Amino acid sequence: MFNKFYENLARLVVDYSIKVKKGDRIFITGPAFAKELFQALYVEITKSGGHPTLYPQIEGIQELQFKYASDEQLMYIDPLQKQILKEVDGYIIIEGKYNTRKLSLIDPEKIAKTRSSPDQKEIWSILMDRIGKKNLKYLIVPFPCNSLAQEANMDLFSYFEFVKNALLLHKDDPVKEWSEIDKKQQKICDFLESVEKIQVIGEDTDLVLSVKGRKWINCSGRLNLPDGEVCTGPVEDSANGHIRFTYPGLYQGNEIENIYLDFKDGRVVKSTAEKGEKLLKEILKIENADQVGEFAIGTNYGITQFTKNMLFDEKLGGTIHLALGSGIEEAGSTLKSAIHWDILKDMKQSGSKILADEEIIYQDGKWLI
Repeated sequence: MFNKFYENLARLVVDYSIKVKKGDRIFITGPAFAKELFQALYVEITKSGGHPTLYPQIEGIQELQFKYASDEQLMYIDPLQKQILKEVDGYIIIEGKYNTRKLSLIDPEKIAKTRSSPDQKEIWSILMDRIGKKNLKYLIVPFPCNSLAQEANMDLFSYFEFVKNALLLHKDDPVKEWSEIDKKQQKICDFLESVEKIQVIGEDTDLVLSVKGRKWINCSGRLNLPDGEVCTGPVEDSANGHIRFTYPGLYQGNEIENIYLDFKDGRVVKSTAEKGEKLLKEILKIENADQVGEFAIGTNYGITQFTKNMLFDEKLGGTIHLALGSGIEEAGSTLKSAIHWDILKDMKQSGSKILADEEIIYQDGKWLI
């Protein structure tokens, strides 16, 4: 009925990632052009006894909103959206873009302002609370399209193969493969549970974080597809030192290049960027966006290159990333913010390492445990 890629992806989503049960109400949103994936998900959810609700988004609406809406309208979120997040059993976001640069001409201050509204904070709080309490099956899933292929410097056919490999859909039994990854990564998380201090050393980087008493999360396809990382929410006031991110930070379709952050007692005290510095500083003005909500290590070596899509890039084997803003409640973080912004650093360069309580556990992009 469908392209085999979408059929296999939908089965992985329904049978492994969110495990749809009879009676589950599943809300699905994403770009309207992702029709084939919407259809495949609808069929698989229905076959599992669930009740899918589709909310395809029409291209151009976000740009028109920024062009014509007042500040009050930009910050407004309809109560129906909040109600959906509070009530559904599952929430799937299809990740696909018809234009990755659609907001590049919008004033950065205006973009940042929309993320700091009380309504936006409430939406984020509802989402993080339900995910943390494990009473919402939440998932972001990719839709390969020309704009994302172009960002990755690939033709669409090659990009499809790249996505297929990252998702392990080229394997005979993707569900079994992800289940094995889950077991392997859990061993790493179990080791890290007893660690009190993490130190990251690399190019222009020497950063110390306390993870004492914090839980490490095994990211193995339950919230994101593709997946592949272990992460935690560091102690809120513990970040000290500096870090330079070797990959550009991506925010609302804008690139911020060569980001350097200096931390003292958990907060950014100095920030620079070669490109997009104005936007960087506007982002850091958002409440608690100057703190570290997440520290993570990418473990998916099937993702072979940076693609300017954090759904893939943050999982890159041989990298770490920090998220500024809202912390991971499940890990024990109490940090609240209207954003959770991931920024990526390559750790494959010679001399790069991660220490856990003074012991080197990771070097030049590889685990030593």
